[in-house]
Amino acid sequence: MKKNLYSLLLSDDVVRAVDEAAHLRGLSRSALVDSVLASYTGIVTPEMRVNEILEAVNDLMKTSASIVPFFEPHTASIQMKSSLEYKYRPTVRYEVELYGADSRDMGALAVICRTQSPQLIERLMTFFALWRSIERYYAGDRVSHELREGRFIRSIPLPERDCSARLIADRINDYVNLFDSLMKAYLGGMDERLIRARYAANADKYKGIIL
Repeated sequence: MKKNLYSLLLSDDVVRAVDEAAHLRGLSRSALVDSVLASYTGIVTPEMRVNEILEAVNDLMKTSASIVPFFEPHTASIQMKSSLEYKYRPTVRYEVELYGADSRDMGALAVICRTQSPQLIERLMTFFALWRSIERYYAGDRVSHELREGRFIRSIPLPERDCSARLIADRINDYVNLFDSLMKAYLGGMDERLIRARYAANADKYKGIIL
């Protein structure tokens, strides 16, 4: 949604109140005014849609038994943490960032594991490469992947059809939980064939939305 610079004549008291409200919400004056006017006129801005999706992801993630979400409203990303059943219980951090507008992708998912164990890093990188190969089969070039030491980044493509914020949030939530559970299962000894079969059983629901 294109934005332009406009001049408004406002009362000083109103501007002070707007600035205070914007500060409390972590927004700029322009962002808050834009949001308020959009809400008043019934227009959904890209920023409002991003916030709606991420708030829904946060609500859904709160029901997870293994992943803990951390979300600040009116930001463009949500972080989640999970622990591996491995010595010293290293933490895995998931971050979903949504771009809002003027991008070829809707956003990206980053998976980051901080560990000093070369063996664990090697196993994680093998799993990440396996996951990438599976997604290339189902998604082709709609999804891009980046693998670095202990880090996996996956694009979230724009949906191929109109989808509600709740549906997108549901698919993101389900996808992250599937990734987390299969990564842990792989580290616990599950073979590649079963990993592929479990992904295949879920692929149809992601197709055209986040796949």
